[in-house]
Amino acid sequence: MRAYRFFDGFRSGDTARAWLLTIVRHSCYTWMQRNRERPLSVEFDEDCHGIDEDNQVATNPEALLAQLEDAQRLTKALDSLPLPFREVLVMRELEELSYREIAAIADIPVGTVMSRLARGRKLLRERLGQSGD
Repeated sequence: MRAYRFFDGFRSGDTARAWLLTIVRHSCYTWMQRNRERPLSVEFDEDCHGIDEDNQVATNPEALLAQLEDAQRLTKALDSLPLPFREVLVMRELEELSYREIAAIADIPVGTVMSRLARGRKLLRERLGQSGD
């Protein structure tokens, strides 16, 4: 709804995805500020999030448990990162956005995106290393 309301603010030189993600980012922060007392968590549902045989991944219970544990360790390590580093890592590695798009969404210079990515990756490696991975 916000995107529709603020469509007049969209400039044709901007990428639509970056413009929309900026609105989503601001809406998310607003929601988080209003609902801070509630824990943010999502239960892992094997039926929704599991890996099927088409992906050529072992489906025996031990392998699936190991994959689930790895995913949980990664999620925990990512959640432990300071928000600025976690935010750019997610946008770059999971959303596959360009540095320029991330800079536009987060309203920071491209150089800051690059330094946050480097520092965030280093912190993530350190956090994963502490857990023996």
